[in-house]
Amino acid sequence: MAYLDLNKDEIINLEYSLKKEILSTNRAGGYFSTSIILCNTRKYHGLMVLPIKEFDDENHVLLSSVDETVIQHGKSFNLGIHKFPGIGVYEPRGHKYITDFQYDQTPKLTYKVGGVVLEKELLFVHNEEQFMIRYTLKDAHSPTRLRIKPFLAFRNLHKLSKANMYADIKYKNVKNGIKSKLYPGFPYLYMQLNKKNEFIASPDWYYNIEYLEELNRGYEYQEDLFVPGFFEIPIKKGETIIFSASTSEATPTGLNRKFETELKRRPPKDSFENCLKNSASQFLVEREKTTEIIAGYPWFGRWGRDTFISLPGLTLCTGDIKSCKNVLDTMIHELKGGLFPNIGKNSNAAFNSVDAPLWFFWSVQMYAKAINDNNIIWHDYGKKMKQILDNYRKGLEFNIKMHNNGLIWQGEKGRALTWMDAVVEGKPVTPRAGYAVEINALWYNAVCYTLDLAKQFNDSKFVKEWGNIPGLTRKSFSDVFWYEEKQYLYDLVDYEFSDNSVRPNQIFAVSLPYSPLTEPQMQGVIRVVEKELLTPKGLRTLSPGNPKYHGRYEGNQAERDSAYHQGTVWPWLLGHYVDAIFKIYGKEAIPQAENIVTSFKEDMTKYGLSSISEIFDGDPPQRNRGAISQAWSVAEVLRIYCRIKEIKGLK
Repeated sequence: MAYLDLNKDEIINLEYSLKKEILSTNRAGGYFSTSIILCNTRKYHGLMVLPIKEFDDENHVLLSSVDETVIQHGKSFNLGIHKFPGIGVYEPRGHKYITDFQYDQTPKLTYKVGGVVLEKELLFVHNEEQFMIRYTLKDAHSPTRLRIKPFLAFRNLHKLSKANMYADIKYKNVKNGIKSKLYPGFPYLYMQLNKKNEFIASPDWYYNIEYLEELNRGYEYQEDLFVPGFFEIPIKKGETIIFSASTSEATPTGLNRKFETELKRRPPKDSFENCLKNSASQFLVEREKTTEIIAGYPWFGRWGRDTFISLPGLTLCTGDIKSCKNVLDTMIHELKGGLFPNIGKNSNAAFNSVDAPLWFFWSVQMYAKAINDNNIIWHDYGKKMKQILDNYRKGLEFNIKMHNNGLIWQGEKGRALTWMDAVVEGKPVTPRAGYAVEINALWYNAVCYTLDLAKQFNDSKFVKEWGNIPGLTRKSFSDVFWYEEKQYLYDLVDYEFSDNSVRPNQIFAVSLPYSPLTEPQMQGVIRVVEKELLTPKGLRTLSPGNPKYHGRYEGNQAERDSAYHQGTVWPWLLGHYVDAIFKIYGKEAIPQAENIVTSFKEDMTKYGLSSISEIFDGDPPQRNRGAISQAWSVAEVLRIYCRIKEIKGLK
């Protein structure tokens, strides 16, 4: 029995199967994703989604789906499935022939119709722009033919295609297939089989294919897809047919061997830990001598804040120290003044995150611990660390500046610079301009760490300029943020009020390597977080006792954004909660940390297979929400694994 074991009897139940999604990346920015029965439910679904250099490296859906038809005795059995307008209107309902779904190295479906048993495996080649499907006829009692029909989109990931007269519906013949390019600027899509076949040109648009998840999210949800025709080929019992879609011409005779070689490179998903490690590797993107982290699939790109928060878990906890350094070096080249780009690149970069540079220090701390060599750290990153601190002290855009009390003030009206950055109708849902608790906890940690390194390497100038700041910041932190009556930390303090909303941001003042709190204060923070925010799936972003609390993340975009940081549960916060309880309670906290990890095992087959989602509802039963696979969710659960082993004294 495979580790990712699904209820085979429920696969043909659309309520069951359409809620379970698969994802595989090529480690170079491309991916395929769809439901387990291969019926697309999101505009972000597709079998070949690639970043297109000509369009600012934004992801585009080239190949949306592929339908297969089994032909025997003149009868056709279509294995595809699409949602069309109307309640319960699915055509051609090929899911009813599925008898098995397995997900070990790669997704594998088994179809049975009459005496035919057909196996279908999907695979995205690593570090190439090539997607393949392998069909194996496991059983058949009479001559059988296979018809393969590709559905093309050629559109931006966030948009939908519509039938039009501008699409280039012509194709060109290549060996064992065709190549097609619907619009200028796109690469050709080469569609080939490993054996000679007949391509029957039958250009047509399929109208109003619906994506139910987009309908539920309040977005446009109907799309027109173009089919240039279909490939038809005889297939014998025991025979294998490979369909390849690529941006460059493939060698047909080598497709079978290439598929098998790629399959052997895939790590098995035979345990919870291996599922997480496989998922972790999918966020790393290597392109043109850079290594970056995708924040989440299927709709996120690279985010600076998410990169630094997720980096240690995704790399160091999988033994990939090299990638950790490569990501740090990639990001350090994009440092502008004292800020890293939060989203976007080059001319499209937005430097609007007050905490991304401060999380950089934490990533470096984790990397330093892994390599145990401060010489490398100071040589490679010391200058940039000092540059960031100097810029925060002098002042940056968006009123980011260290005040005379040693604390960081940030923000301006209409801006959301912290990780709680949801904006509805131009207004931040959680306005946090002023002294934000986690920003100042991160600041204190960054200054203390840099000072310790400077002392070790005799940087007397820096030590003289910054030596008194930690003491000043520590005193001001307690004076400004400590809520003596309730024994926890204010979330935000400005010139007019102190916000005593119970939020998880205070946990970082305990978890970070350098804390400005006393041990009794740390215990007070942990108590309130445990009492009001802790759930099996993460920490709530707001206490249920607050009148602004939203327990469910659902509705249209404005409704969802209003709940995003107002009660919604975030798994990534658990990593720092566990750091906090280990800091205070040591080995006594091991059982609780182990229970936290165990609580995510059920999620491997619940939403995005073999991964952990972005968020969960604040109210029980904490349903999976948001992106199906989120970098910092996976990273921090992996990091808890590492911490447990470390505390136990295991390697």
